[in-house]
Amino acid sequence: MPTTLPVPIEFRLPQGWLPARPEEFAQPEVAFAAVHPRPDAGFTANITIDGGFPKDGVTLAEIADASVEQLRAFAESVELVHRREVGSEDAPALTQRLSFAVVADGVRRELAQSQVYLSLVDTEDPHKRAMIRLALTATETQHDEVLADFQDFVRTVRPTDTGAES
Repeated sequence: MPTTLPVPIEFRLPQGWLPARPEEFAQPEVAFAAVHPRPDAGFTANITIDGGFPKDGVTLAEIADASVEQLRAFAESVELVHRREVGSEDAPALTQRLSFAVVADGVRRELAQSQVYLSLVDTEDPHKRAMIRLALTATETQHDEVLADFQDFVRTVRPTDTGAES
């Protein structure tokens, strides 16, 4: 069963991408997943969304480091290819790209994952910050082909307007 995000968001999927059925994603921390219509070498590129409330003082870089370590628990050859802090002081964000290998059903797959970490103000308590992670996972050969779709998707992500006045 998918988890709930710490703050409500809205987004628009890239053309052709389809929401995944919950039973297709066994990761309990994932709040939403979408899949690309054309698998590559038996692997279906996917976009996932998850998030939470980090402890006070924990940076996006520390959260991203923890993601790398979590991936190392089940993947081989995990490499941080690129990381960049983006956004502003009021709305910090971080992007990183990872490459790794996994063995599933006896087949080794070389994968790439682009992650975007967004820090958002909690709409119910403006003194709290929520973290949303957006991730694209694809084969190394398909990653660059679907990266523009992911970037378009990221540009559409925003907190849901709850109609509350400031």
